[in-house]
Amino acid sequence: MPIASDSDAGPVPGYAAWRKGVAGVLAKARRVEVSELPDEPEKLLAVTTYDGLTVNPLYTRRDELPEQPLPGEFPFVRGGDGTRDVHRGWYVGARFGGTDAAETNREVLFGLENGVSAVWLRVGDGGVPVAQLPAALSGLLFELAPLTLDAGPALAEAAQQVYAALDAYRVDERADIRIQLGATPLTSLFAGTPAIDLDGAITLARAAVARPESVRAITVCGLAFHEAGASDAEEIGAAVAAGLEYLRALTHAGADIADALRQLEFRFAATDDQFATIAKFRAARRLWARVAEVCGAPAFGNAPQQAVTSPAMMTQRDPWVNMLRTTLAAFGAGVGGADIVTVLPFDHALPAGELEVSKAFSERMARNTQLLLLEESHLGHVQDPGAGSWYVEALTAELAAKAWDFMRELEAAGGYLAALESGLLARRVGETKARRDTDVAHRKSAVTGVNEFPNLAEQPLSEAARAMTSRTSYGAAFEALRNRSDAYLAAHGARPRALLVPLGPVAEHNVRVTFTANLLASGGIETINPGALAVDGIGTAVAESGVALAVLCGSDNRYGAEAGAAVDALRAAGVTTVLLAGPEKAVADTSGAQRPDGFLTARMDAVTALSGLLEKLGAPA
Repeated sequence: MPIASDSDAGPVPGYAAWRKGVAGVLAKARRVEVSELPDEPEKLLAVTTYDGLTVNPLYTRRDELPEQPLPGEFPFVRGGDGTRDVHRGWYVGARFGGTDAAETNREVLFGLENGVSAVWLRVGDGGVPVAQLPAALSGLLFELAPLTLDAGPALAEAAQQVYAALDAYRVDERADIRIQLGATPLTSLFAGTPAIDLDGAITLARAAVARPESVRAITVCGLAFHEAGASDAEEIGAAVAAGLEYLRALTHAGADIADALRQLEFRFAATDDQFATIAKFRAARRLWARVAEVCGAPAFGNAPQQAVTSPAMMTQRDPWVNMLRTTLAAFGAGVGGADIVTVLPFDHALPAGELEVSKAFSERMARNTQLLLLEESHLGHVQDPGAGSWYVEALTAELAAKAWDFMRELEAAGGYLAALESGLLARRVGETKARRDTDVAHRKSAVTGVNEFPNLAEQPLSEAARAMTSRTSYGAAFEALRNRSDAYLAAHGARPRALLVPLGPVAEHNVRVTFTANLLASGGIETINPGALAVDGIGTAVAESGVALAVLCGSDNRYGAEAGAAVDALRAAGVTTVLLAGPEKAVADTSGAQRPDGFLTARMDAVTALSGLLEKLGAPA
């Protein structure tokens, strides 16, 4: 491979030297000569997203884009509010809403006293009864804490209750009061969740325009697409398409375009991919600003954004890791310019009390996640700190272009509602979900504590937690395997087990022993490691373990010398299923009964393989 000079690599001093270093490392890792690598070896380190975007290992001045306008200026990539209070930063959101209005009110006020600055209130079914809404809002300083409702079909009645409370409330600047009624008819149609219908939402929006407070009636909820498996560009593009549908309905009902734009806000998921999250919120603002520009009202294209930490990334297994996930997500959303950020409690995916920690503890951890970022790390002191970053700017621009293309695809199909009715939207999102599920199943995408580094020693889940099968999450397939293991444990007093058969010294077998134990544990199968075994010691190890499944672990060279005899010894000892950790070619010369029954490799379909093993071990689906 010819190594380019600095001049060949463009105006980036040292780039050629860096490239040469990359080539050396890659050649060593791949056990090839440097000359066998491509001319640009760094491209071997590039990552492709579910949107087809290429993320390079290094960004330089060659990737520089024109500087974006300041925050608060069109196209609002750097933020919708150029005068945001740097001491406050973004609003710290929290969800509230038990069925007891008085208790909910106490929780709201306690949260506000301890760092919460935006209230998201569940009303109606499963939340505060509509008639008791004023009691739940008692003591709330509306001008200091924005209020968002989640009232489903009961929204019209809930809005009247809020308006009654506002009419009795005294404040000098009523425009400082920010209310998001949270009507989600179009995105709820996709998600299949109950909501006020479109006509009802339009009626609420028309009434909200006349209010002296800053009231937005409609929330375009991208979480509906995200939880169904959408990529970032699909989430943004579908949300913008839904926003366009709202604008058409509002203007058809007689609303001025500026008033119509002022009735919408957006809600997007924030994930633990921090740079993707930063780019998502920036790109979403760019797209909506473009819509407003095309509609002739560019100054009104700065719709507020709410961020919610992704429910899909939250795990039931090793749920404490969710604290790390939500920290990264909150960081990304805050740096990306979200106006309100809501961090879901780390045990969000579990029934209340499953971990024997109080609800107050879970909520405090969620709240303090943001407070640490704001009060101790001072992230809110700078607007759009990612501005000028070659990587962030490039990712934002490329993601915006992809999202715009997806929105145009939905528009070409007749618009959001037509794409929804024809199944186009669901089909496209489903295709992305299938690709992600495949990556997780093959452990190409890691979900820590689930398909990588699982902890079989953690407390088994209750039947109520295992019954939460309707939950959509990235690691759902592996968690279903673990549920089968827990059920087996409850019935038999022990988990399904497998015997590891390490061949040769530790230096030869340790890597595959570790890999196999990790892989089997992700399916709920406990491993027994007796240490290095000679072939004549295999029978004793099997007798002591009492297992019917064994896995040979060693080097390819060791397999060539001992695998056949080891398989014979295992079968003679009563083992019914013998697997080998490694590729089939390692025992290419072995035939007949000496061949293993299967092979465990790094990129195998682990979900399918582990499901079959659980079936053999007596833990059916």
